[in-house]
Amino acid sequence: MKHTVTCVGLALALLLGADALASSHREAPFVTKYPQSDGTDFYLFKSYEPGREDYVTMIANYIPVQAAYGGPHYFPMDSQALYEIHVDNNGDSREDLTFQFRFKDAFPAGGPVRLNVDGEEISSVLRNIGVLSADDQTGLNHLESYSVSVVQGDRRRGSRSTATNVATGSADFAKPFDYAGTKTFGGPGNYTTYANSFIHDISIPGCSLPGRVFVGQRNEAFKLSLGEVFDLVNFVPLEGDSAPGAGDGDGFPGGVTQDPERNILARNNVTSIALEIHQDCLTQGDEPVVGAWTTSSLRQLNILNPRPTFLKPEVSGGRWTQVSRLSAPLVNELVIGFESKDRFNSSEPKDDGQFLKFVTNPGLPLILDSLFRTPVNQTLQMVDPEFVPFDNIAPTNFPRNDLVTAFLTGFPGLNQPANVVPGEMLRLNTDILPTPREAQHPLGVAAGDPAGFPNGRRPADDSVDIALRVVMGVLCYPVPLGENGADLDLGLCSPEDAVVGNQPFTDGAPIRATEFNNSFPYLLTPYPGSPVGAPLPQPVD
Repeated sequence: MKHTVTCVGLALALLLGADALASSHREAPFVTKYPQSDGTDFYLFKSYEPGREDYVTMIANYIPVQAAYGGPHYFPMDSQALYEIHVDNNGDSREDLTFQFRFKDAFPAGGPVRLNVDGEEISSVLRNIGVLSADDQTGLNHLESYSVSVVQGDRRRGSRSTATNVATGSADFAKPFDYAGTKTFGGPGNYTTYANSFIHDISIPGCSLPGRVFVGQRNEAFKLSLGEVFDLVNFVPLEGDSAPGAGDGDGFPGGVTQDPERNILARNNVTSIALEIHQDCLTQGDEPVVGAWTTSSLRQLNILNPRPTFLKPEVSGGRWTQVSRLSAPLVNELVIGFESKDRFNSSEPKDDGQFLKFVTNPGLPLILDSLFRTPVNQTLQMVDPEFVPFDNIAPTNFPRNDLVTAFLTGFPGLNQPANVVPGEMLRLNTDILPTPREAQHPLGVAAGDPAGFPNGRRPADDSVDIALRVVMGVLCYPVPLGENGADLDLGLCSPEDAVVGNQPFTDGAPIRATEFNNSFPYLLTPYPGSPVGAPLPQPVD
């Protein structure tokens, strides 16, 4: 069996490839043309900041794989795009609440910073020309702000109102400049104070309790060994020794060892739209489960200005057209067929019946079986001449109701709403208390932590390892969802349906909740663009 697991694990990683394992970074061909609109990850979880346990945090990340040194313009959001977070609170896979974010570019008061060059007034050539702080941004030429609208009902035809800043009463919220480097912000450590000044208390129409909002650059929370995946998967994706160099055999022989250095994305950043709202303002009636997903849209028409200016390089018109969609990680990469990936990005959960065959009859396990069943059997027969060859090494429970439950409906008794209509989204049971940061398990529900993925998704849930195991049939084995953490047979399939479904698939890039902040917006300060070799961001609380 160990030889079988090695071959199957390696085959699985080969077929997934780099894009597939990189969460939803560039997950479909068309959206790669619009990185400012490309959603990378979406998080939905009960706030575990002490004293905020009755709140729900939603984080939508955009603009993938930001090189921290990417000046001089860095990574502004698209003022021509519409960014949205949708919430379904009655289980029908239709949005009941939508939070819309629109961005605005502006010069500072009086226009761009100007320099007197031998009597000539010349505008600055760079976006930032002076030290910045929470109290002084006079050296910044390009200012970003945003508005937040709340739509009740259908996202385009529902009742729309405007959220306001509790401190100012304004409908405008300021966004911080990206972390150009330590000198720009007066020294190491100052960016945290600067960015935190852009965490705003927000008054949300229809909600009696204020929430919080933050939009700005954060360190990439998704952890993955991308380099080795590009190198023809230069590792065995099964749990190996207990620590790098241990050589203790405490794991699968030849397997990969958990090592933080394997996370090649550690020095990359993303831009986060983070919103925290009291759970009573999201739920409806007696239903504690909410579903959520994020999208971005562009206008159908885009006309380039032949004489472009900073404030008007183009003119857009026509209806909003959705170009990115994201909820649970890895769905578009691992489940949706290649020719349908762009269509999935443009669709809504209520219409996911058109993609059902990709879930009930997934292609990836069939490819694994067709390519690797024979060499696996040959290897095992060399080890044991009496071995009876497998008829199939892929899960055989068709339709794959285990995947339907994981991706489309949620789990009964955990995060499945009453009268659920199948639709792909993250689903969160707001009645389940958050697990304190120090006690969170990266495998979430599968490891007996009911506040983790797939009951929503927290920053430290190891979605790569979980997704690998779900695809290969881990739900065919008892999981710790019973009373007091007892193992529970979900009845979705049996171990005989997934001969390698209980094996510890992993990419070897560990993730832990204590590596993140213990307060909103949870994700770490971004990696600085300068100096070279700057230390990695660390939690500040």
